[in-house]
Amino acid sequence: MSRPRIVVVGLGDTGVLTAIALRRHGDVVGITAKPEFVSGQELGLRLARPEAWTRDYRIAYNRFRGLDHARIVHGSATALDTENRIVRVQLADGSAGDGSVVEEPYDVLVVATGVTNGFWRHPTLQDSRGVDADILLPHQRLAASKTVAIIGGGAAALSSAAQVAERWPDKNVDLYFPGDRALPHHHDLVWDRVRSRLESLGVGLHPGHRAELPAGDVAGGDGGDAANHNKNDDDDDDDEHLTSAPVSWTTGQAPTTADVVIWAIGRVTPNTGWLPAEMLDDRGFVRVEPTLRVAGHSDVFAVGDVAATDPLRTSARNRGHLLVARNIRAHLQGGPLRDYRPPRRRWGSVLGPLRDGLIVFTPPGRGVRVPAPASDVVLQRLITHQLIYGGVRKRSR
Repeated sequence: MSRPRIVVVGLGDTGVLTAIALRRHGDVVGITAKPEFVSGQELGLRLARPEAWTRDYRIAYNRFRGLDHARIVHGSATALDTENRIVRVQLADGSAGDGSVVEEPYDVLVVATGVTNGFWRHPTLQDSRGVDADILLPHQRLAASKTVAIIGGGAAALSSAAQVAERWPDKNVDLYFPGDRALPHHHDLVWDRVRSRLESLGVGLHPGHRAELPAGDVAGGDGGDAANHNKNDDDDDDDEHLTSAPVSWTTGQAPTTADVVIWAIGRVTPNTGWLPAEMLDDRGFVRVEPTLRVAGHSDVFAVGDVAATDPLRTSARNRGHLLVARNIRAHLQGGPLRDYRPPRRRWGSVLGPLRDGLIVFTPPGRGVRVPAPASDVVLQRLITHQLIYGGVRKRSR
């Protein structure tokens, strides 16, 4: 009997873990708009120290041992035919919008296309030079600035503030968020400790500031909910990545000016334009059952930020890839499927790896500090690369 053909659309943070977890259950085909794995994690580190970020968060697919027997298709999914079980893919073999189109059949489909999230997470079909520019240009602009304003109250905004302030202590870095405290989905103890660290780094904290969105689709983030979500057509700068126009506030404060404004608010757009409308909720996220199976489609599953599991779409962070792999195996064998149970609070790192180490927060709010050498060797090299990813080969010279 031939092995089932499992197609995973989207090989970002959740998709690549899902493809690795499925390697023993069938013949895996991964469809990705990027030429290599480009993580959406640790925005602050990416902005402040792109060389350190690249080492751990930009990885060629052929370095993942768990993908050795998977076939990687560099292209963008454009349509899904559920009746014939086919994904149509525009390949990255031509100019923009001009690549050839192929059909990828499946026995089981996994949707892991994630969300568009500001300037650092988007579904654009790219080559390596495009990825290089996405990483380098914002860093160069920040390096040339004297004042930086960060808008948002989630982890992406706070890590950006901490990392920029640590990397360039001579800059004036200010963080603006709408509530009395940032990190509204974390335990109160987390904010207390993070606030203290931000203050020690010289970050100016400005609660009670709700931003009015400028022209252009510049907003993104991870749930900070810092602005009114009005979308217009054009950015105020030639540089698509960051802005410099004054920030106006719906909460009554005078406009704020800075050389660079980083928008890291709670606006995300699901990358689901290629899916049939009946699969989506009213915000465009994929409607899933508690088992992560797409409602009404027994052979289609969704996982990660694109799946409407709960208000925070937490299957992206809480071993959702393992559950979907387990349930696909059960589906193929005719067994019962298990339900996903979202956590009550967010947990994990908030500020990312600073020069003196990393603080990982537990759901009850307790912070565990990991010194820098241990963070690099134990967490990244051993736990993340070898255990979670199932082995990552060294970068070739």
